Amino acid sequence: MSALHEPVMTPITSVNGDDLPTPLRRRLLIEANCVTLCYGQHTAFRDITLPIEENSITALVGPSGCGKSSFLSCLNRLTDLYKQCKVTGSILFDGDDILRPNVDVLNLRRRVGLIFQKPNPLPLSIRENLTLPLREHGHGNTAELNRKVESVLVDVGLWDEVRDRLDSPALALSGGQQQRLCIARAIALEPDVLLLDEPCSALDPISSGVVEDRIASLRDRYTIVIVTHNLAQARRIADTTALLWVRDGAGHLVEYAPTREFFESPQQEITAAYIQGARG
Repeated sequence: MSALHEPVMTPITSVNGDDLPTPLRRRLLIEANCVTLCYGQHTAFRDITLPIEENSITALVGPSGCGKSSFLSCLNRLTDLYKQCKVTGSILFDGDDILRPNVDVLNLRRRVGLIFQKPNPLPLSIRENLTLPLREHGHGNTAELNRKVESVLVDVGLWDEVRDRLDSPALALSGGQQQRLCIARAIALEPDVLLLDEPCSALDPISSGVVEDRIASLRDRYTIVIVTHNLAQARRIADTTALLWVRDGAGHLVEYAPTREFFESPQQEITAAYIQGARG
């Protein structure tokens, strides 16, 4: 793929047809342009245009069914796994449109990792959860693998908790530990982007806080896009926040702004009502 390109300062259009501010402060890594996703006859979302800045956290918020998770799945072509799924528009990643038919999807998914709502460690040891994907991508040196295992477990704050039981079953870990292991598994492949689909929603408050802190600590090394229903969480960790809403049966982008502006000075009535708990 090509080198990163300079951001294009194109305004986003809201559901009311007004221009939304484009809060670009860093180089763009991803540009979604007029993206529409359909599952057969059903349109999950329509005409979403959204810039995603490098080495920052972008939060996607909004009520259930507005297309947040579906949009996330477009960013690493997970949509290819669904029959009758059609994505139109363009999604530029490092300047290249990942929706082109000849894109190396395996390489794309290495560069754009996805962590799901429910932790999904493999039914293997803690160590094997990390070394298996590394071996699949050509890393076979034992010393190199051991260094990598320690490094990524340190990154997610898990090394001190599991260093003496790396060959124990990963499924014996707590929910929060499992989710951090899944994040470690994703970053072991040195991706550019981490996609997180409600990564804390299945966890208790203490475990959720630990996972949230680890996500925030990775912001300077990865471009992170997180779907969350927790507005307080978005406010705490996101650099920019986007609200999706359902209109005419399909999701639309309502507002996108730096997180502080999004919560303190929303430009759309729907955004203000949603933040105040009056809608959604």
